[in-house]
Amino acid sequence: MARSAQPYVLDIDHLLTEEERLTWKAAREFCDAKIRPVIEKHYEAGTFPKELIPQFAEMGFLGASLEGYGCAGMNPVAYGLINLELERQDSGIRSFCSVQTALCMWPIFAYGTDAQKDRWLPGMAKGELIGCFGLTEPNAGSDPGSMRTHAKQDGPDGDYILNGQKMWITNSPIADVMIVWAKTLDHGSDSPVIRGFLVERDFKGVSTPEVHGKLSLRASITGEIVLDEVRVPKENLLPKVQGLKGPLGCLTQARYGIGWGGVGAAMGCYEGARQYTMDRVQFDRPIAGFQLTQQKLVEMHNDITKGLLLALHCGRLKQQGKLTPIGVSMLKRDNVRLGLETARVARSMLGGNGIMGEFHIMRHVCNLETVYTYEGTHEVHTLAIGRAITGLNAFS
Repeated sequence: MARSAQPYVLDIDHLLTEEERLTWKAAREFCDAKIRPVIEKHYEAGTFPKELIPQFAEMGFLGASLEGYGCAGMNPVAYGLINLELERQDSGIRSFCSVQTALCMWPIFAYGTDAQKDRWLPGMAKGELIGCFGLTEPNAGSDPGSMRTHAKQDGPDGDYILNGQKMWITNSPIADVMIVWAKTLDHGSDSPVIRGFLVERDFKGVSTPEVHGKLSLRASITGEIVLDEVRVPKENLLPKVQGLKGPLGCLTQARYGIGWGGVGAAMGCYEGARQYTMDRVQFDRPIAGFQLTQQKLVEMHNDITKGLLLALHCGRLKQQGKLTPIGVSMLKRDNVRLGLETARVARSMLGGNGIMGEFHIMRHVCNLETVYTYEGTHEVHTLAIGRAITGLNAFS
């Protein structure tokens, strides 16, 4: 005889503030109403739902974690919960908001001048200006220090001339401003240092060809940034940081949101598999009534609960200014693995239907294969954590 059922035995609602609970509820309702009905169409077509950008802005999703400049000023947990709900629908949608917020608006906020903040942040918070982040290159992924993109100052106190190529850049084909990191040689210096530049769409020599043929993150716009003798005014240099500390600081912000997103993807897949197996009858009973099916559901359920608690713990540490980059590596590594493994198991539980777009699971499998390797591969995060707990560097 069937008993009353609930999708989660434990939850974190009682650990959240009222404002955080309301933010989570509003984000879920928005994503269910606005993203879910259209996402599969865009994924199949390989298009991004640009029409939703003003609505993302209205919800406060763009620059959500920043104070002032029209941004929502949410605490880290509320911001994380937004990322959870965005990725519950699609990793590409979360990627858009994450890049806009953590990889473009945040470095302007943290490393930029007041004039740079005033010029870019209000329009970006409204979704009227789009940003992207140029670090990865065709031959420099996990080893950003080997980047070949370079900048040279044209005379004392002069502009900078940038040359190079960035690859796998979310939002670049539609970006108005690009945060580009380059090995920079100031006038009179013999040693280049990595610096960040605000490269604008209309600068001569800038092109952003779109990447085609993706079988993952198809509802996300991905491109290159090609720089051919691009003259960038010195006023567009981010003055408050130099070295790898600059781009890695941005990635720490973005990886935090991804750690919440991985749980969201897992929740979406688990909930879909749970409902499907309760509805699907084989051998005269719902397949959720078979022992092996229940084992799979229990493992997914329990791992999601632990992933949520890890994300919440990291959020509270971030709120207190105590979250380290290694803590973020742990969050990103473990929760993206959780998302990918949950998606794969959920896909198998739906049999042939698991590959159909209408069930919203195979898309997560494909997307998470990319999330598993971007913004620090699973292996690189593993070695970073290993170095932290042993004191021994396995990178070299």
